[in-house]
Amino acid sequence: MERGYHKWFSKILDRDMELLAFGHSGEPVIFFPTRGARFYDFENWKVIEAMRDKIESGKLQVFCVDSIDNESFYSDALPEARILRHGQYESYILKEVIPFIRKQNSDKRLVSAGCSLGGYHAVNIAFRHPKLFTKVVGMSARYDLTISLPFFDDLFDGYFNDTIYYNMPTRFIAMLSDKRIVRQIKKLEIILVIGLEDSFLENNRQLSNALTNLKIPHAYYEWQEEAHRSRYWRQMVQLYL
Repeated sequence: MERGYHKWFSKILDRDMELLAFGHSGEPVIFFPTRGARFYDFENWKVIEAMRDKIESGKLQVFCVDSIDNESFYSDALPEARILRHGQYESYILKEVIPFIRKQNSDKRLVSAGCSLGGYHAVNIAFRHPKLFTKVVGMSARYDLTISLPFFDDLFDGYFNDTIYYNMPTRFIAMLSDKRIVRQIKKLEIILVIGLEDSFLENNRQLSNALTNLKIPHAYYEWQEEAHRSRYWRQMVQLYL
């Protein structure tokens, strides 16, 4: 399996950023890491190995990006600074990572995928910029970071503004009235996966219901148990990517 390590200084983030690319051709996938994880963890957890056949056969090319969640959602900065730093991270993906992928891969498709907080990143950026993506897969994710759950806090400490609203898929999809954007999201292949014992189950059901109310086609799967570990994600990527 072809493997490439890439690092450059991001002017947008004002820091070095790293990623791993697996494969030589096929449908390109931006794979977002879990909370606190790094760009190499999906490889360490054998999640990439679970996709070996598709990668080696040229069906998929997977780009495992890094995150800066410890500088945004999980930082000690003021809530408004947290969401602004997240916005810079989104710009890094849009203006640096995607152009890099386009230089590496001529396939016109683009998949956004992730697990846990990475699933949030995947769904949020795809729904906010649906013209750039053809498919999105969210696994074991929470799509409203302002809700408080057992073991999972409101990541903005009760603070709320329009920028936060438009970065919480459960919220902005439920109230989406722009028919142009709805049409664009309808062109996406959307897959949401969650465990029946996962703390984020109800939030996933809310997002699925919001999509259904807008008549946006999507696949929604509930797995047995919590299904919020790498051993489950190894199975999910084989089924949904």
